[in-house]
Amino acid sequence: MVGSVGNGLMDLCDKGKVEPLPKDFDPTDIVEPVPALDLEGVGGEEGSGKNTEIVLGRNVHTMCFTIKEPEVDDEVTGEREAYMASVLARYRRSLVERTKHHLGYPYNLDFDYGALAQLQHFSINNLGDPFIESNYGVHSRQFEVGVLDWFARLWELEKNEYWGYITNCGTEGNLHGILVGREVFPDGILYASKESHYSVFKAARMYRMECVKVDTLISGEIDCIDFKAKLLQNKERPAVINVNIGTTVKGAVDDLDMVIQTLEENGFKGRFYIHCDGALFGLMMPFVKRAPKVTFKKPIGSVSVSGHKFVGCPMPCGVQITRLKHINVLSSNVEYLASRDATIMGSRNGHAPIFLWYTLNRKGYRGFQKEVQKCLRNAHYLKDRLREAGIGVMLNELSSTVVFERPKDEEFVRRWQLACEGNIAHVVVMPNVNIDKLDSFLEELFQKRSCWYQDGKMSPPCMAADIGQENCFCVLHKK
Repeated sequence: MVGSVGNGLMDLCDKGKVEPLPKDFDPTDIVEPVPALDLEGVGGEEGSGKNTEIVLGRNVHTMCFTIKEPEVDDEVTGEREAYMASVLARYRRSLVERTKHHLGYPYNLDFDYGALAQLQHFSINNLGDPFIESNYGVHSRQFEVGVLDWFARLWELEKNEYWGYITNCGTEGNLHGILVGREVFPDGILYASKESHYSVFKAARMYRMECVKVDTLISGEIDCIDFKAKLLQNKERPAVINVNIGTTVKGAVDDLDMVIQTLEENGFKGRFYIHCDGALFGLMMPFVKRAPKVTFKKPIGSVSVSGHKFVGCPMPCGVQITRLKHINVLSSNVEYLASRDATIMGSRNGHAPIFLWYTLNRKGYRGFQKEVQKCLRNAHYLKDRLREAGIGVMLNELSSTVVFERPKDEEFVRRWQLACEGNIAHVVVMPNVNIDKLDSFLEELFQKRSCWYQDGKMSPPCMAADIGQENCFCVLHKK
């Protein structure tokens, strides 16, 4: 859709002498085997030796909007303004269309921030420490600290015991949490399950930390038996652990209590730092009945969540909370700022805290609870419809991430913006994903599958290794 925008504007840009774009990429041209991640260079385990075929997306150069210098008489004719207005109008239509077919990534697209449009004329920058005002006066720290207080209450940490900030994304939250752990235990080893977000292993490379990847159960949850075995191989060194509050692909929640028990029963009491990556589900799980609690009353070091996921901010952002006593190990005063430097980024988006503050005030705990319940109901609806159609599917108990067989058609994957890994794909059921949208997706999927497998020469893939035999409906495992 976006690509057609570029082509449709060729006539409009005739005077700008727009050069013709190169031909579109064929994704099959750039399929190449990528070796399994090997972190041996930073102390990790040896790679499995398996190769995974990764289909890369289209080359954006084939559909980008070029920038041309204005003509000398442009101010008189206004042609440039008309051209830009046309580009933006077409781009907006493409966004409306793509939003209709958005299922694979955990972003809540159901929001209205019209009331905040009046603030877009200001360059709001929260550079430095959220709690110490800088000489730069156009900031939103008063909103930022209000948001941080809300999350500290959610995770049961007193005002005088926590420190945190609004990050630019979930990855930054992970980078900061693991950095604090590394500074608290400079000789610590980073442990993370194989299904942890890629940013955790990015942190290992960036900080040159020794990193040990821990096996997972079929659900995607960390395998604490393997965790124990690997801890005991390095018993003399402290442990920095990434605990997943919802894994990226399967939405699995690591058993925090079991992780703590494993550490304390094997000689690591007082010698570990736990960072909880709650990018999506860290804000959903507190409102799920019978779900275990993520709380600073337990011996954890930090928690991070994304603000553009369940909350529904229009720009990437996140929240990082840690214990105040830890932050002193990596902070320093900066005279230029008249503040303290303890964040990953220097300049920080001052608009994001206002969007978060606005949503938290509008919805509150009760509003989020209703949305969580709706997401879980709709996720079970999707799982049941797929199962009834004989499609292999898995849904973890505490999750709204529905895992099922990867569609054969990459165009279908792109159309519905599905996230895939190997033989599996997933739909993340967010507040904006209603039953009508799911029915539209299912109808199209069922029609496509009848074509993919109609002649009997091709069968649905076996997914037992990915989601368990009980969830697989291939020829071998049909009930």
